[in-house]
Amino acid sequence: MSEPEHTPLQIWVDADACPGVIKEILFRAADRAQVHVTLVANQWIRCPASRYIRALQVQGGFDVADSEIVERMRAGDLVVTQDIPLAARVIEKGGVAVNPRGERYSAENMAERLSMRNFMEELRGAGVQTGGPPAFHARDRQAFANQLDRWLAQRPRPRGMPPA
Repeated sequence: MSEPEHTPLQIWVDADACPGVIKEILFRAADRAQVHVTLVANQWIRCPASRYIRALQVQGGFDVADSEIVERMRAGDLVVTQDIPLAARVIEKGGVAVNPRGERYSAENMAERLSMRNFMEELRGAGVQTGGPPAFHARDRQAFANQLDRWLAQRPRPRGMPPA
């Protein structure tokens, strides 16, 4: 059964690995823009009391949270994730995928990102130390906030709701 078309777009967060500073940006945006934000994780996630914010705890296990997000999201929804295979599934379903550093995933850059991810995974599997991701900086936070603002500005709003 599909949801009615007038249901507002939502934000879904792959919350297990999402930096706290990004969650805070999303929490502020939820109330300001009156957009529903759902944090999905296989552990309990603390979130502020708000009619627009909720946490959804799923069973532990490989890709359980990812599958839950893909199952519940709709075309046009925003998904915040660092997980490249999840981003690919979101894009395939017509969603918008952004990582916490503000990089927007697209059909055009997905093949390259998946191939690089697989290559790095093979190196790690062979025992090569690949290092972790670079440190999270203020410019990353700003890039994410800019992507979020773009998405908020482009989404259709319910009648009578002021612009974001």
